[in-house]
Amino acid sequence: MTDDIFRTIRDAVVTELRALLPDLPEGLLARVLVEPPRDASHGDMATNAALVVAKPARQAPQKVAQGLAERLLAHPGIAAATPAGPGFVNLRLEESLLRAQVPVILRAGEAYGDGATGGGRKVDVEYVSANPTGPMHVGHCRGAVVGDALANLLTKAGWAVTKEYYINDAGAQVQALAWAAYWRYLQALGTSMTEEEFAAGIPGGLQYRGEYLLPVGEALRATHGDALAPGAVPAEPALWLDTVRAFTVDAMMAEIRADLAALGVRHDVFVSEAALVRDGAADAAIAALAARGLVYEGVLEPPKGKLPDDWEPREQTLFRSTEFGDDVDRPLRKSDGSNTYFANDIGNHADKIARGFDELVQVWGADHGGYVPRMKAAVAALSANQPVPLDVVLTQIVKVVKGGQPVRMSKRAGTYVTLADLIDEVGRDAVRFTMLTRKADAQMEFDLDAVVQQSRDNPVFYVQYAHARARSVLRGAGEPGAADLADAPLDSLADPAEMALIRRLTAWPRTVEGAALAREPHRIAFFLHDLAADFHLLWNRGREDATLRFIREGEPEATRARLALVAATAAVIRSGLAVMGVTPVEEMR
Repeated sequence: MTDDIFRTIRDAVVTELRALLPDLPEGLLARVLVEPPRDASHGDMATNAALVVAKPARQAPQKVAQGLAERLLAHPGIAAATPAGPGFVNLRLEESLLRAQVPVILRAGEAYGDGATGGGRKVDVEYVSANPTGPMHVGHCRGAVVGDALANLLTKAGWAVTKEYYINDAGAQVQALAWAAYWRYLQALGTSMTEEEFAAGIPGGLQYRGEYLLPVGEALRATHGDALAPGAVPAEPALWLDTVRAFTVDAMMAEIRADLAALGVRHDVFVSEAALVRDGAADAAIAALAARGLVYEGVLEPPKGKLPDDWEPREQTLFRSTEFGDDVDRPLRKSDGSNTYFANDIGNHADKIARGFDELVQVWGADHGGYVPRMKAAVAALSANQPVPLDVVLTQIVKVVKGGQPVRMSKRAGTYVTLADLIDEVGRDAVRFTMLTRKADAQMEFDLDAVVQQSRDNPVFYVQYAHARARSVLRGAGEPGAADLADAPLDSLADPAEMALIRRLTAWPRTVEGAALAREPHRIAFFLHDLAADFHLLWNRGREDATLRFIREGEPEATRARLALVAATAAVIRSGLAVMGVTPVEEMR
């Protein structure tokens, strides 16, 4: 038996559909779905097959559904097939078929749910990619967790995944960071200059004032002595400030890597924007687009809401992004002739395509939502000969509260709650799990009190407690092996609560596939919470009804059946937690 019962039944549906309508084109059958019904009372599964094929077959959907249902009734494992609505067919499975999935889970262990949906396609998942201008903060945290869990999810669903961090180290913000680090360096040398005097003499003033740059200043002094002090360097900063900038970016990236490691996030590749600019990646990509007539010199219309006297039309180098679905063409050069951020991003995506990725996935903050159409347009243009899809997952802001009040900002960072603060307060696993309890583009309130409560209202505790309970049962039974339990007779598992738990377990592969295709790792957290609820319900019922207890005195075969169900539940919980990057606990303390 396959480890995906939904795929098994879909194969049956397609087989019977071909027999019913032999002339159907194969491409049409790819649109046939078998999914859980929205209302569990309708059955175990539902298929849209009749709706998909009715029009090409020139038959009413209800007629196709009736014919398909009659054929499916004769198929082994299908107990009921009922036409419904405009052309759906609701299916109820034989309990024996559902129970047979338990040994499949036990033999697969945590690999249960591993799929082939991705077909081994190479996908680059870029996430975090924060400017290296300070410590990681709670806003970065959500993108880091969502991106990492999504990468794990795609791996489980059959993609060949590369986890990538794009270092934004080529813009004005990083130059401002270098000046701020230089100020801390002067302080380490014992300068008599005041902060205000220093700030008045640099472009844009002193933008980064957090205490996190104090160690960077000390490290600059330890490395360079007074060789970078005023008088020891040329008056023109362009001749020496790059040394400070590179040193500071390296120091910030080392801290970012440490913060990410504490969160359990490790990237495969770090790509530097500055290096791509230096290597001419953006210019080469723009030249390639220009050769295809997609770059021109022109004047844009004033932005919406601008009055004519607010607008200075000027000729710019523009990309024809409107040819690829964007609402306006986009500038590639600034007034000083340097690349726009968008141009550098084109270079970054051209580099990804050149590295042979079949798909690109990126996790951005919701404030970048308006940037998505132009980037999709650029990728479509860059990969025109062999299209490479770009999916962008947007993450909304996170508000941290404690005692019902917003948490005070980090003194060290100066302006925000750091990721390190958050992990120190509640632990890595609580942070990761909680960040996945909402859809990525929904705003979130991270309640520091709630995530450490031991109650069913806390999904972190609720799921971990289910695993700990299952492990406690298995330890109490002497740790029977999965191979032994996989051979247990399961006919005694017939109570509605037991069957509900089995039905939930069998939905795990379909959940993995659906979440991966939708790029929605929060579905894993939702599934685990529902699975934990089913398990806790069965546990509690066993306290009241001796026939539902996992260990039945004097009934070894009934006990083995229930231990098999407990072990399968624990395996699926571990499988889901692995996708989320959360460590399962053996016991609650």
